[in-house]
Amino acid sequence: MKRALAVLAFASSLAFGQALDLAKPDPAVEARVKALGEELRCLVCQNQTIADSAAPLALDLRNQIRTQIGQGRSDDQIRAYMVERYGDFVLYKPPFKATTALLWVGPFALALLGIGILVAIVRRRKPAGNADAPALSAEKRAEIERMLDETGRP
Repeated sequence: MKRALAVLAFASSLAFGQALDLAKPDPAVEARVKALGEELRCLVCQNQTIADSAAPLALDLRNQIRTQIGQGRSDDQIRAYMVERYGDFVLYKPPFKATTALLWVGPFALALLGIGILVAIVRRRKPAGNADAPALSAEKRAEIERMLDETGRP
């Protein structure tokens, strides 16, 4: 029984060990991983790069980049692999093409639409005074004056 516990304790300590390359990472490789990670979007968080994200998928993608760097691939090849696997959405700055045109033009189109609606509302709004009210004729004015005199003016 004691022997089995000793074996389990030893085996569990190995589970927390790190690979030598992670314990002492190469600064040049880590710089490339960080640079590429800044260009790629975390598919879980969607508002962070994989360099900034703590999501498990972002960690996996950073490890995938490390692996590909170890295989001697260039930054362009790694980006192309990520786009092939996850689509243009994985790029923080996707290229302008038919499938991404809405990403590039959409915000400007919405801003122009909002400005157009605001201008239309302001133009339709009537002025505070009654500029459209017809002018009173002298007869109507005299009649109103007489009615006010009869009821007593304040």
